[in-house]
Amino acid sequence: MAGPVVACAFCCSCSFPFKAKDSKKMSAKKREELFLFLKKHSKTDWALSRVSEKVIDRINILNSTKLAMQRAVLNLERKVGKKAELLLIDGNFGINLDRNQKWIIKGDEKVPLISFASVVSKVKRDRMMKNYHQKYPEYGFDKHKGYGTSLHFERLREFGPCSVHRKSFAGLGELLQT
Repeated sequence: MAGPVVACAFCCSCSFPFKAKDSKKMSAKKREELFLFLKKHSKTDWALSRVSEKVIDRINILNSTKLAMQRAVLNLERKVGKKAELLLIDGNFGINLDRNQKWIIKGDEKVPLISFASVVSKVKRDRMMKNYHQKYPEYGFDKHKGYGTSLHFERLREFGPCSVHRKSFAGLGELLQT
């Protein structure tokens, strides 16, 4: 309901003894631990991209997600100096890049590389939302990270939306009309 969508393109030149797991099903502590491990590991590379809530409102969340993924891949390719041979994408859709792509529904639960990308993007987005909490403490972004929790709806009813809320989100639009 609030904040940008963040995507991560991730590659590594080794294997890890980790099972794939949906980052949203991990504790914040476990995500941070895995993030720090991946950040320190010399055989990993990643790049991030984010698309703002204003763009989300203009082109919708799915198109914004695809755009963030596309930009993350291009950022990673610039970083490593070569084009990707194959993109493993979490979902049932491709992105607008002329690359071989394999779409995997619930890929973050099946493929460790996708899981790692999910962890990196979630940690980075959660950190952004904690920073938004400094500017807008009344919303509790440090607790709900912008998701549609009862606390978030309660704060929205009390204070109305702020500049980082996605005005196009159906639940928010309904709330604003009441």
